[in-house]
Amino acid sequence: MSENELSRIIVDASYQIHTKLGAGLFESVYEEVLNYELISRGLSIERQKGIPVFWNEIKMDQGFRADLIVESKVLIEIKSVENILPVHQKQVLTYLKLTKLKLGLLINFNESLIKNGIQRIVNGL
Repeated sequence: MSENELSRIIVDASYQIHTKLGAGLFESVYEEVLNYELISRGLSIERQKGIPVFWNEIKMDQGFRADLIVESKVLIEIKSVENILPVHQKQVLTYLKLTKLKLGLLINFNESLIKNGIQRIVNGL
């Protein structure tokens, strides 16, 4: 399945979740429910996957944790904030570069319309 096909499934699942739960919950709640929903759709998910940073060819264990990685192809960063800031977009792009993934979805569930809360961020796609 391509990154774009996975993206459609993730966006649909996010829409379903937002429709039922609404805005204003903690990020951890949306992460838990989205993880469950994507697994129930038959997708493989890595949750809170530790990603190391390499510096001068030395592995630094203090990297970052990806909220969700779907089918080893799409990285999802979940937010529940008033506004997405440019630093959030840069964060996802950096995560994509470190993981060598091509597509990231920055999803802010704290929007009245979820379509306004989903941003695609690409790394050479």
